[in-house]
Amino acid sequence: MMSTNAKKLFLLLTIVVPFLAYCVFYYMPIIKNAPFRSDEFVSFQFKWGAGNDLVNSYDSATGDYQYLNAKDSLIRTNVKLRDNDIIYIHNKASELGFWNFPDVISNAGTDLNKSKVLRYVMQFNYKRKTKKVIFVTDYNDIAKLRDVAKQMKTLLEQSINDAEERYGKKK
Repeated sequence: MMSTNAKKLFLLLTIVVPFLAYCVFYYMPIIKNAPFRSDEFVSFQFKWGAGNDLVNSYDSATGDYQYLNAKDSLIRTNVKLRDNDIIYIHNKASELGFWNFPDVISNAGTDLNKSKVLRYVMQFNYKRKTKKVIFVTDYNDIAKLRDVAKQMKTLLEQSINDAEERYGKKK
């Protein structure tokens, strides 16, 4: 008859240790070769506007931010995001499945060169890859994809606006 401690040790050695070893063996190459790793993240660009006229833009590498205010005046400023803001954005993009978005999220038959509908261009730059998504706001084919794309653009807008307010530059 085995003691309680011997049973626990036996259970640990026969089930838990092999399972953990399997997880490490199976997932390590996947994690190592992930196409969009946070340690390779360089910057992101975010642009928006009606049709091809993407007057509003933000570049996280330089902090250059320009947008049309309520009076249609072009405001140019410099807004730097903190490192933890960048990490949060990357992690949230990963959580939302940004890497699996199609390159263009628009209704079938939409001519991007002629459409005057509000659109957002989100581009994440990595050392070895770039992911660019164009989201046209009148998209209505797949509601879940539309909602997740809206969440992504709202996340970027909110992060930039929070950083601008934090430094007291909002006009």
